[in-house]
Amino acid sequence: MYEMTKKLRVGDDVKELIPQAVIAGLWDRLKAMRKEKLLIDSTIAIMFSDDYEDNKIFFMTLQKAGSFANEYEMAYDGPKDFLGHGTIVIIKDRPRTIQMSISDANKDADTPTEASAD
Repeated sequence: MYEMTKKLRVGDDVKELIPQAVIAGLWDRLKAMRKEKLLIDSTIAIMFSDDYEDNKIFFMTLQKAGSFANEYEMAYDGPKDFLGHGTIVIIKDRPRTIQMSISDANKDADTPTEASAD
């Protein structure tokens, strides 16, 4: 699981919302989690904290429907305007790729709902 020789794919939805330096940091964290034998599910959710410092951000990884969670910090001194929106990044281990995308929950929240007309 999570063989890092697989192609790493980043969805356009992620590229639009998350800075490239943070995306690279998430891949580095995934590689470290693999070495630490902390990967127990083929899907990982990453939730960013609203709190940050000038030179670091904080995030949590969730596996097994949230029953296995770890908190991490990442060195990052770039723009922080992507934080505070409840963005969840999903990483899925596929047969030939490891794919990073934005959670469907975030996409559903952005889709306007039609008001029922009476």
